[in-house]
This record gives sequence, C-alpha cells and structure tokens, in this order.
Amino acid sequence: MSNMRWTDVRKIAEELEISHPGVDVVHIRFTDLWQMVCNLDGFVDDPKKCNEKILEAIQACWLEEKE
Repeated sequence: MSNMRWTDVRKIAEELEISHPGVDVVHIRFTDLWQMVCNLDGFVDDPKKCNEKILEAIQACWLEEKE
C-alpha cells in the first residue's frame, strides 16, 4: 500500500469504503471522518494540514464509491 496524503482524496475514499463499509457517509461528522482518515494504514500526512474543504472532497468521493 502506498502512503496517502490529504491530497489523495480518491484513494482515501476507496480505503475508507473498504475499512468502514457500513458508515452513513451523508451524516458523518467531520471530526469522525478526520479521525478515520488519520487512522488509515498508509496515511502519513500531518493531521493538522486538513481543512473542511478537504473533508468535503473526501466525503463526496466516498459517496461516489458507495454508488
């Protein structure tokens, strides 16, 4: 598995769907999403570099993964 950074939105979403398939992505709190991303195997970026725009992009990609 390659290392993931906040800019790897699509890969993060794919990994989240694999590791958390039952999550209600539409209603997830961004604090919970942030924690899930930081806990992914292969995630190596600085947790402080995240912002709401990045989390929104991850959430949108994750929704696409579910469809």
